[in-house]
Amino acid sequence: MSGIVIVGAGQAAASMAAKLRALGHEGPITVIGSEPLPPYQRPPLSKAYLLGDMGVERLTLRAPDWWAENNIALQLGTCATAIDTDAQRVTLSSGETLDYTELALCTGATPRRLPAAIGGDLGNVFTVRNLADVDAMQPMFHAGKRLVVVGGGYIGLEAAAVARKLGLEVTLVEAAPRILGRVACAQTADAIRTLHQEHDVEILEGIGLAKLTGETDVTGVELADGRTLPADFVIVGIGVTPDDEIARAAGIQCENGIAVDLRGQTSIAHVWAAGDCASFPGAEGRVRLESVGNAIDMGELVAANMLGAGKDYVPKPWFWSDQFDAKLQIAGLNTGYDRVITRHDDGASFWYFRGGRLIAVDAINDARAYMVGKRLIEAAKPVTPEQVETTAELKALMK
Repeated sequence: MSGIVIVGAGQAAASMAAKLRALGHEGPITVIGSEPLPPYQRPPLSKAYLLGDMGVERLTLRAPDWWAENNIALQLGTCATAIDTDAQRVTLSSGETLDYTELALCTGATPRRLPAAIGGDLGNVFTVRNLADVDAMQPMFHAGKRLVVVGGGYIGLEAAAVARKLGLEVTLVEAAPRILGRVACAQTADAIRTLHQEHDVEILEGIGLAKLTGETDVTGVELADGRTLPADFVIVGIGVTPDDEIARAAGIQCENGIAVDLRGQTSIAHVWAAGDCASFPGAEGRVRLESVGNAIDMGELVAANMLGAGKDYVPKPWFWSDQFDAKLQIAGLNTGYDRVITRHDDGASFWYFRGGRLIAVDAINDARAYMVGKRLIEAAKPVTPEQVETTAELKALMK
């Protein structure tokens, strides 16, 4: 029997399936997931779960019985290997085929790995994306072990923070001139760098990686300047690539991921995409957001549009990162910013402007600044850099 088939079993897929039932869809829904577990939260993997503060049972997005109670079929531990868009059929790694009336691709993204030619395939070299990744590295997190983190983005910094909390010796290597170079202003990076240095994380910036050393397991990291850092294990956090291989093979347009219109529709009728794998039109080209908020909102939007809602996606970007005793909350997108205003209220906040318009806010241990900034951005309320800089009480900016 044909029905709605969702390829992928992450946050976007779970949100989409739940929304379809909430909107009254009674037809068959099948969710295909390559992992053996039902959909679960990924952000805690590099934070609370890795630290041991959250068990696997708390990661799941829905109670175990919820899927059956809502008549949603989970096909776990299997992959979709091909899509026949003419026949509207998906082939699975098991050899089984599923016909669909509507197909949603929620395939997520894949971590970039270091090339095998420079030791990327050595043992004890890890990436952080799914539960199996974290379970594989967790036994290494013992006091006194030497960890080298390659990459100064949020994933690498979060892993470094957990490792230091557990008493490991940690060095983080970033080839770019500074950490967070692609995602945050220098002021935010300075605050995060200081935080890590206060907790004895060694941060090396502007230094390239030559190779990983070792015969079977990694034993060291050789830098471009000739130094070698001893390492019991390495975590690689150098970004992700959208998982669009199955879409490309099916002739679906891809550009920075699976290309969709503002309603989540791909270039092929009855095929949709949402979450980390999907790029949609923005003011300055195609946009792809890697966040829980985007996965939820886009997944729910596609569910509604499958049922004929005809709604355009209006993203409301928000992100967060927990490191040591700091909670970094981010609202908006800082693309193309030309000015940053710094405030110190409850904590520290950094307000991004482009052409005099507020476009994003980074708030460190300052929930009030985050909420005010988020509301101002979402309401497109005019506020000047001077107002942000001089207003004594942030709430006054909302008037």
